[in-house]
Amino acid sequence: MPLNLSADELLRLAPDAASVKAAKGLVIPAKWPQLGYDETAVWGECQGSGSKPYQTQIDLSGPAFRCSCPSRKFPCKHGLALGLLYLQHPDRFTRTDPPDWVGEWLASRAQRSERQTKRQESAAGAGSTPTDPRAAARREAERQRRLTEGLGELEAWLADRLRQGLAQLQGQSEIWTAMAARLVDAQLPGPAERLRRAGALVGRGEHWPSRLLAELGRLQLLIDGARRLDSLPAGEQADLRAALGLPQDKAVVLETGERLSDDWQVLGVHIAEDERLVMRRVWLQGRTSDRPALVLDYSHGQASFEPMLTVGDTLAATLAFYPSAAPMRALFVDSLRRLPEAASRLPVPLADALERLADQIAANPWPAVRALGLSGVPQPDTVDDWRLYVGESTTLRLQLDTDAAWSLVAAAGGSPVTLFGEWDGESLRPLSAWTPELIWTADTARSDR
Repeated sequence: MPLNLSADELLRLAPDAASVKAAKGLVIPAKWPQLGYDETAVWGECQGSGSKPYQTQIDLSGPAFRCSCPSRKFPCKHGLALGLLYLQHPDRFTRTDPPDWVGEWLASRAQRSERQTKRQESAAGAGSTPTDPRAAARREAERQRRLTEGLGELEAWLADRLRQGLAQLQGQSEIWTAMAARLVDAQLPGPAERLRRAGALVGRGEHWPSRLLAELGRLQLLIDGARRLDSLPAGEQADLRAALGLPQDKAVVLETGERLSDDWQVLGVHIAEDERLVMRRVWLQGRTSDRPALVLDYSHGQASFEPMLTVGDTLAATLAFYPSAAPMRALFVDSLRRLPEAASRLPVPLADALERLADQIAANPWPAVRALGLSGVPQPDTVDDWRLYVGESTTLRLQLDTDAAWSLVAAAGGSPVTLFGEWDGESLRPLSAWTPELIWTADTARSDR
């Protein structure tokens, strides 16, 4: 089985530009005393600074990467370099049986895949599994009690903040942290995260009191909605449960969720790390249906996500959508097939982009970030303020560090680009930009055509 990627496509899997640079510096056969392959994998040992070489391997079916180096980046520079070596110097690889350290990893991946398949196949019959109804009722009653008490405590806390006045909140960061922790204890991670975000607004910018008041109002709206949850339509109930952070069973979504088969283009990928938990958001758009979708994954310890997806990928796949008043989050139902890359079909005109955004907010007001794609010219407004100029009188503030911002400006060359990113209500975090010559991402800009 060949590595079904070009060198440029392989490097788009890199977590950042530094990894690309470091990987290119390792594409030297002399640094790899052992290189091998078979129909399922390629592997090699890369001599590092220590006495023992790093054991690096790629499962060609993914591709998926593994390395014994201590880096927390995924794939690491050794995995990227091994892939480049395989593409550029295939004669350096010896066809042979995989060593034990490769065989064990491949076997463990096959076992995990088999277990996942069995879980999905048995999901349909899960409802018939005998359970103790009294025990289930007790668990549900306890969960409901903690939820009710937690929301009541939050409502009283919000009333205290408003009674004391927002001006008193500066310099009191600990009260937000303490209340968020109590909400987590009450099994309400959604409101806890919203409270942390609200606390971060205190003292930030000229109009922070009005922005904070709006966030506190949304928290009160969440409390009010939770109290009448059972009276809401099914889609709104599902959205409110997600906003509260109540768990959603993937097996149920795969079994009962709305399904849609299409060729899905990857418009943006965002990976964020919070302590040991790593989150990946992959934003998709159906080429035939024009349907937006979000695939949300979590990983513990290391950013290891499968399938590995990069901006510009086009995937023939079936998605199962989570229940919602405006279904957006989805799961891949089965294996996907990569298709030749195609030009983006983002909603470029500002009116179209804002209409789509307004429809999403009206249907489901709870997501913290939303997809937004439109055309404009990125330019610096001040030293630390970057803007996307859309037409003659409209600008959007961009969330970018200096290096990424100048990279985007250089890619645009003073001309409009089709920009895709995440809108948080105040600013746009660019994830990708599309021109006839290249696809730019926040990590680095590379020519892909």
